[in-house]
Amino acid sequence: MSRKLHRTEVCADCSAPDPGWASINRGVLICDECCSVHRSLGRHISIVKHLRHSGWPPTLLQMVQTLASNGANSIWEHSLLDPAQVQSVHDFKSTAKSEFIRAKYQMLAFVHKLPCRDDDGVTTKDLSKQLHSSVRTGSLETCLRLLSLGAQANFFHPEKGTTPLHVAAKAGQILQAELLVVYGADPGALDINRRTPMDYARQAGHVELAERLVECQYELTDRLAFYLCGRRPDHKNGHYIIPQMTCSNGHLTFYWQLVSVSQLNNRLFEELAMDVYDEVDRRENDAVWLTTQNHSTLVTERSAVPFLPVNPEYSATRNQGRQKLARFNAREFATLIIDILSDAKRRQQGKGLSSPTDPLDLGIDDDEHDYDNVASDEDTDSELTTQNNNNTHMDSSDLSDGPITLQEYLEVKKALASSEAKVQQLMKVNNNLSEEVRRLQKEVQQKVHRSIRQVRAEYALKGQSDPTGLTVPPSASPYPPLYRRDRQAISMYEPGAAPGPTAHGPPALDSLAARLQPLNTPSVGMIKPTLRFLRYASVNLNRVSFSSIGRSSEEEGRGESEEGGGSEAGEPDPTLPCTEDVILKTEQVTKNIQELLRAAQEFKHDSFVPCSEKIYSAVTEMASLFPKRPALDAVHCSLRLLASSASRLQVECRKAAPSEPGAPAVDYQLLTQQVIQCAYDIAKAAKQLVTITTREKKQ
Repeated sequence: MSRKLHRTEVCADCSAPDPGWASINRGVLICDECCSVHRSLGRHISIVKHLRHSGWPPTLLQMVQTLASNGANSIWEHSLLDPAQVQSVHDFKSTAKSEFIRAKYQMLAFVHKLPCRDDDGVTTKDLSKQLHSSVRTGSLETCLRLLSLGAQANFFHPEKGTTPLHVAAKAGQILQAELLVVYGADPGALDINRRTPMDYARQAGHVELAERLVECQYELTDRLAFYLCGRRPDHKNGHYIIPQMTCSNGHLTFYWQLVSVSQLNNRLFEELAMDVYDEVDRRENDAVWLTTQNHSTLVTERSAVPFLPVNPEYSATRNQGRQKLARFNAREFATLIIDILSDAKRRQQGKGLSSPTDPLDLGIDDDEHDYDNVASDEDTDSELTTQNNNNTHMDSSDLSDGPITLQEYLEVKKALASSEAKVQQLMKVNNNLSEEVRRLQKEVQQKVHRSIRQVRAEYALKGQSDPTGLTVPPSASPYPPLYRRDRQAISMYEPGAAPGPTAHGPPALDSLAARLQPLNTPSVGMIKPTLRFLRYASVNLNRVSFSSIGRSSEEEGRGESEEGGGSEAGEPDPTLPCTEDVILKTEQVTKNIQELLRAAQEFKHDSFVPCSEKIYSAVTEMASLFPKRPALDAVHCSLRLLASSASRLQVECRKAAPSEPGAPAVDYQLLTQQVIQCAYDIAKAAKQLVTITTREKKQ
């Protein structure tokens, strides 16, 4: 059916007079130049048809005319119609036409936005319920607005048990039914009583609407048949017209179907049929395009669409296959359509595969297809032409030499599997490189922090301010010099960790003992820097690798023999506990000492007793690891110092408990000094035990 345009009609996008095309799903009329942009967007964005030279179902054309005349364009330009946005309208329409059309229809940049809600699903459901009610009226623009906001054309109303198409059919709203079908409504959908919209229309006496719904249900196969032979079935004596070709043998050299169409599962067959339908639409529009263009004038704004545009909702492999359809010549494409029509009829009649939802066991995976590279929507015509020429040269025999052999198919499958393996390998290598980059970045950061700590240690050796805030004479500096052999151990510390082990033992315990030592005149003023250094040393204790302590047993043995007496026989003592267990218990002791000193810093003297109890418990657990009568005198002396210091700490901390009325006041400054002295003795004993155990286990 053709139509006569009214003189007042203009292009919805550029206001050019006498538009020759229509965007069916947008309900607007457009000119030739704008149509070329619409076609490049793809049918999933804009479904275009020529107003004079294309075949139109009468009610579908009437639906588009009604929407266009009732201001459907205002839906897509809602925000541009605001009087305060007049300058914005001018700015947008003065930009490149293709950019404006993409923003308008693909990005929906100017559509009215609903207020934000927490649950998008609830918003969509509300819109769909409004659509369910609105289709019983003749207000097409209202329903189009709801659909543009996200209402679902196939929404099943949970209370009423019907879809919007059931409601429109019962009300006799044939134009609403056309709009719903354009937006994906299923004419064969069942209500709660298993009745279709056609049943509703017939029961309500809307015969024309019922017949139109049947045509919509078979739109795909009708369109394919009409493309080949120019005839459509009447749907009274049958739903299929299948043209015959003498060369059709039922097997295809097709873009992803290397076997008969009948061997595809239902999902793949439906995808194939829809893709071929889109290709038919593209070829028909191309024919109209060539007929209507003025070829004597070079119009740069107008261009053909050489293959189906990319649909981002489809996989890359499917998009590749869709584009390759354009390379089929007329005979090959007709053969494909005939096979689809034949198999569609067979499947509807129930003569399907033994398991129609599963592919036959032919060694074919759903995603193993033979594709060319996908061309971008942004490619120029010259680039597309060059690519097509190259592909034709490279694959001159893949579409025109008859059915593919089993051997060729196996070779293609093997090549695809090899390519997939290479892709997976490259992805793995990329992930490994990313991990390596992150590791190197972290290592650089750690080295920077260690360099800073080293500089601070050097300043401390010179009697200047050290990292703890204390001014320490060079002779009493708690920071030993860094030796080259300690670098590997340092690399295991946290950023900012203290230098490596001294000649006398692990750095954490050695530094801890040095800092806790009250020197000659300990005072409460030492608590804050002492606590800060203790926290600093505790990190090292948790991170240090004691495996580096025994690297130079002779050098360290001399130091330990001076401090603990050494081993008399020179053989490892089998009665000593595991080094890791001793370290673990020492960490707990250090943690409890931290808590005690923090309480002293904050003058929470009532916390002294519970803290001393925790320290005593941790010391007892550590001492229980060793035999009651150790063979080494050094171990015996260290255990005795450890136990006596813990007991003495308990006695001192109990003095901080509230005293009875009339008792002398507690000198908390002196008490704190005694607490620090006890903590120092405990740390020193723990250091000796860890050092001796580590050395003996290494022998």
